[in-house]
This record gives sequence, C-alpha cells and structure tokens, in this order.
Amino acid sequence: MSHIFCVANQKGGVGKTTTTVNLAAGLAQLGQRVLLVDLDPQGNATMGSGVDKRELPLSVYDVLMGEATVAEAAVAAPACGYHVLGANRELAGAEIELVSLPQRDQRLKAALAQAAAEYDFVLVDCPPSLSILTLNGLCAAHGVVVPMQCEYFALEGVTDLLHTITQVRANLNPDLQIIGLLRVMFDPRTTLQQQVSEQLQTHFGDKVFQTVIPRNVRLAEAPSHGLPGVVFDPAAKGSQAFINFAREMMGRVGVAAPAKGRKPAAKKAVASSAARRS
Repeated sequence: MSHIFCVANQKGGVGKTTTTVNLAAGLAQLGQRVLLVDLDPQGNATMGSGVDKRELPLSVYDVLMGEATVAEAAVAAPACGYHVLGANRELAGAEIELVSLPQRDQRLKAALAQAAAEYDFVLVDCPPSLSILTLNGLCAAHGVVVPMQCEYFALEGVTDLLHTITQVRANLNPDLQIIGLLRVMFDPRTTLQQQVSEQLQTHFGDKVFQTVIPRNVRLAEAPSHGLPGVVFDPAAKGSQAFINFAREMMGRVGVAAPAKGRKPAAKKAVASSAARRS
C-alpha cells in the first residue's frame, strides 16, 4: 500500500514544488517506488522533473475527469528515477468542470487507489490555495508535509493551513494528519529565522522535522535545467539535506532506509521500471 502525502501550504512561494521534486528524487535514490502528482495548473513540478508539460498525451486532468487511469497517464522521469502524473494548462479548467461531477473532492483518491500496489510513496504537489484541486489532494492523502520559511508571515500561513486540515479531517478525510513541518530556505545567520525556528519547535514539538533545508543556490538553479537539485548537483548542501529529509520521512512512516553509503538494492529496479515506461 502506498504512503500518500500532500506537500501543501496556502502561502505561495514557500518552496512546495522544490520540496516535492527533491523529496521524490531523494526517496527514489533510497530505493523507493515514487509517483509525483502535480496538482498545480502551472505544471512546475512536471517541468522540474524533466517532463515537458506541453507534450503530455494524458495528464492529471484526464485522471480527475475519469478519462484515464493513473497507470495510463503517469510517465517516467528517467533522470530522476520516479514517475510523474503531470499537469498542464488544461488543469486550470478542472475546478469549474469538477463542480458538476459526483464525489468531486474524492476523484484523486479513487484514482490513486487503483495504483496503490505500484508505488511505495505518492507525493502530491498542491497549488497555493484552498481549491477543489487542493481538496482532492487532502482527501486522497494520509498526511501533509508543510514546507515553510522561518518568517513571521509564514507562521500565519501555517495557522490557516492547520485550520483547513482540521476541517478536512472532520468532514472529508478522518485519516488525514500532519506528518511534519519542514523548515526550508533557512539561513542560520539571520537572527529572525533562528527565533521563528525556535518558536516552531517549542509550539509544535516533534511535528517539526529535524532536517533543515538551507538556502542554496544550486537548488534554485536546478529547475532551469529541468531537474531536482538532488539530481542536478548531488553534492550540494541543499541536495544532501533533502536526502537526509527523505531518510527522516521514511523513518517517520516506519520504512527502513538503507545505510548511508550503501547502494539500495531496489534502486536498480526503480530505474528499470522507469526505462520500461519511457
């Protein structure tokens, strides 16, 4: 059975897509079978995985409309080692079209249930708003990963998201929980960021991931090359931090990660599967 996680934050520009693609690549490097679902009409997670959103024969839009299955629409990201259920401009119209459909907030959940045996992890990159697309992600997920910058306005965004998660859990998805808060674009030289980080740890305790993603130029450059930073420059500090985050994520859900420095046996199988799909 897949572990399905949304990467969500109602505040924009906090590194959701960067977190999603790099976590997917990190998990793949640790031998996990990973599907990345791009629920943002901008399609940045799709392009950032080396998949051209303009050439997708089928996309997440077709899956939500019931016109394709996940198995039919997902494509391989060969350089990254995972599969992508991509998004393009068609998804922008889905919010209007979904209104008239039955179980409109459960469409993604039903589609992913059919592919549950194919993947160890499913990561859903949500748009920065509470829309029917975000609701589909939250209803399909077992948990939410919240990337955030250590700034005071970001704290307000987390409060809004926690309220949303509480409402979804009460009315739509009782299994939904917060997996953890991930501190991203962190600069330890900034006193304000240190203070906010300490407040997060005091208030949320072990819900704050121990791993901290530093502000890193190589991570910022990677999308222009159509790759996650973990693949673009594996030696960069930001990339190493995401590998550590992938290990911590696996530990939180009870999946054993291979020892550092040892090549995971499953990694070759993932790469071969991607090659077959491409």
